[in-house]
Amino acid sequence: MNLLLVEDDFAMRKTLERTFTRRGMQVRACDDGALALAQWRELRPDVVVLDLTLPGMDGLTVLRNARALGLNEPVLLLTARGMVGDRIIGLNAGADDYLPKPFDLDELIARLRALVRRHPVTGEAAPPAPRQVGRLSLDRLGGAVCRDGETMELTPREQALLRTLMERPGQAVAKERLSEQVFPDQREVQHEAIEVVVYRLRKKLIGTGTTLLTLRGLGYLLRAAA
Repeated sequence: MNLLLVEDDFAMRKTLERTFTRRGMQVRACDDGALALAQWRELRPDVVVLDLTLPGMDGLTVLRNARALGLNEPVLLLTARGMVGDRIIGLNAGADDYLPKPFDLDELIARLRALVRRHPVTGEAAPPAPRQVGRLSLDRLGGAVCRDGETMELTPREQALLRTLMERPGQAVAKERLSEQVFPDQREVQHEAIEVVVYRLRKKLIGTGTTLLTLRGLGYLLRAAA
């Protein structure tokens, strides 16, 4: 699931980024209304989590402008506003669901998955095909990685690393890019940290028909074994 998160509270944004990533989602996050609209047009995510109170362009304006531009992806509003009138305004502006703060994270995840199920990607008759590398397959909607049809037992960081590499099989992915995906809640990560995750993941890839290569100066690459 590709998700756009628009939330101006730093602590809340980082908590949600971490939670979504651990649940196998690809997250793009921002804290500004105008930037959110631009990223929405660029990314065309599967679902948008949108706060109403934003600097500059507020959430309702972002939503109305997006709908006017033909951006029809499902939207779940997050806001501290709990009045029924605010909910009605948001829904009338084009939102698909509404969750007032404070909220339960599991309920939020469940609502997002329900929205995506009810709103297939425009122009596609079926969800994206799984990505296959060797004996591994990546569910590009849910984020799970399977070996011969069985879900692999991976830590959240191992899963984030493997998922990122499987999205670009046979291509080098820079350490900086991998660090952003594997450690989304940490601004500065030592190179040794990503190397530890790679080392552990390599052990779990034995017998999967794949090879995880280290490319000096470039990063890492996953490819089907010859």
